[in-house]
Amino acid sequence: MSRTNGMNYAPQGKPRPVVGKGEFTFAAMSLEHGHIYGMCNGLIEAGATLKWVYDPDPDKVRRFVEVYPQARPAAYEQEILQDPDVALVAAAAIPCDRGPLGIKVMEHGKDYFTDKTPFTTFEQLEQARRAVRTTGRKYAVYYSERLHVESAVFAGQLLQDGAIGRVAQVLGLGPHRLNAAQRPDWFFKKAQYGGILCDIGSHQIEQFLYFAGCKDATVSHSKVANYNNALYPELEDFGDATLVGDNGATNYFRVDWLTPDGLSTWGDGRTVILGTKGYIELRKYVDIAHQATGDHLYLVNDEGEFHMELGGKVGYPFFGELILDSLNRTELAMTQAHAFKAAELCLQAQASAVRIDMFGTNFS
Repeated sequence: MSRTNGMNYAPQGKPRPVVGKGEFTFAAMSLEHGHIYGMCNGLIEAGATLKWVYDPDPDKVRRFVEVYPQARPAAYEQEILQDPDVALVAAAAIPCDRGPLGIKVMEHGKDYFTDKTPFTTFEQLEQARRAVRTTGRKYAVYYSERLHVESAVFAGQLLQDGAIGRVAQVLGLGPHRLNAAQRPDWFFKKAQYGGILCDIGSHQIEQFLYFAGCKDATVSHSKVANYNNALYPELEDFGDATLVGDNGATNYFRVDWLTPDGLSTWGDGRTVILGTKGYIELRKYVDIAHQATGDHLYLVNDEGEFHMELGGKVGYPFFGELILDSLNRTELAMTQAHAFKAAELCLQAQASAVRIDMFGTNFS
């Protein structure tokens, strides 16, 4: 069984182009997180042409070009921003830099596709909202734990078909392996990564809004802690939150950096969706002690019990839809309101979180 650290997790799917060669050109920049590879894979599989790459670190650029030899290294940002061929810029900057970079990209007339979390402050979110209104460009977000997981994509289709009735609750578990020695310095500085609920919690809140069909929600309670990493006092290695959607659906999620070394992959991510007529469980990356493969979906409803292995069978429609949205100025992949609302709620959960220490003492 292979072990992956999460920094290099880059899903690959079958090519399903929605455009011909050269009809949609994009660039990659700010290669701080390995998610940039998954973002580029998805766009390329959907037919996009990768023209440029830029990062101030030549080693990051060298490694990127080894994977994508078609990408031309840019000497500076402006080579990309001033290229009229480039319709979209994909970036995985340090989290605190993602918002400002997005505004710069949009002000140059290009759509922006950023890794999650898209913002670390409310001010950045409001600045991006204003920039979207004034420029007319898109600020798209790579919420990969739903968009780039085939079992999650299929779960969305089942919900649309009414397989479990009305969604009453979404339960999300998002554990990750820390691999502290392989992490950059910014990963341990709260002002730069934003806090655990803001960072990897953004996946969970976005999934709740989508699966439950909510346009808004209220954060009822949230907590953060550093249970096992005293060497990194600004790191939060645990966080959880409870939300109530505007349609009455509820959500509980837990995220952590406490994955044990014995797990065969970077994290045992799971989602349970409870409906009025059944429930769905997603075992996204592994079915522990049973199968090392991911994308397992379990469904129980009035018709019976079902187990589906979905790896390589569903695909990732988000990327083709994003390309078409950029070309046609539509919102098939994800509405701007949804992307920003998920970001807003994770900022709220982070800002209101009770901080506990390893002995359970509340000191915030």
